[in-house]
Amino acid sequence: MAAERGGFTRGFGGKPQQGGRSRPKNNARPDDEIKQWVPVTKLGRLTQEGKITSIEDIYLHSIPIKEYQIVDYFFQPEMSDHKLKDDVVKIIPVQKQTNAGQRTRFKAIVAIGDGNGHCGLGTKCAKEVATAIRGAIIYAKLSLIPVRRGYWGNKIGDPHTVPMKVSGKCGSVRVRLIPAPRGTQIVGAPTTKKLLSFAGVKDCFSSSSGHTKTRGNFLKAVFDALSQTYGYLTPDLWRKIKLQPSPFEQWSGYMVHVNQSRRR
Repeated sequence: MAAERGGFTRGFGGKPQQGGRSRPKNNARPDDEIKQWVPVTKLGRLTQEGKITSIEDIYLHSIPIKEYQIVDYFFQPEMSDHKLKDDVVKIIPVQKQTNAGQRTRFKAIVAIGDGNGHCGLGTKCAKEVATAIRGAIIYAKLSLIPVRRGYWGNKIGDPHTVPMKVSGKCGSVRVRLIPAPRGTQIVGAPTTKKLLSFAGVKDCFSSSSGHTKTRGNFLKAVFDALSQTYGYLTPDLWRKIKLQPSPFEQWSGYMVHVNQSRRR
């Protein structure tokens, strides 16, 4: 087993071939879309078996998502009415000084959301633009968060704005989101509008300070503010609710049975 995986030496395999560096083959890595998803975490196995029916069950117990295919599973047309959309916000060339000169890579910033209370933000740096965008989308799915929405005044119709004043920061950028009446729409910079629309917030006032020209920090500050919407325990959440068991606790017997059957 150790010889198949390259032994117990450092690195990702055996020694390079004769003549210098080992060059990867063209068909060494199959396409992720063609390859069938084989979950490697307990959460992924329960999701694939259909034991977890909603992504809200994962958020309720604060279970970290380590596989982006879990997010893709819950936003399939069969599982959700809202499709997960993504948008490349900015692509920045970044450079690093080495002994051989400057090495240029590309940093991609991607925002995703379903327009119904879920949004994510991801960044990735790679040698090629397509690789950076693909990696940023994966990181955005892994960072997907629930966004709580509320009302400005009377509770009429669907929630349309943030439930309370929230603020976020990143670097020198400070962003504050303020509830707004219905029909106001999003009052803020285009960067703020993009992320709030992905989160499903239709009406909102915003104020910002700092070096907002740095779009990456600006987006992270808005994302931090949206993540604070579930940080307040408002009076409508004071009622006593029976504690639901964690999916790992609920399906522990099933997981033990599956592990024993695989060993056989």
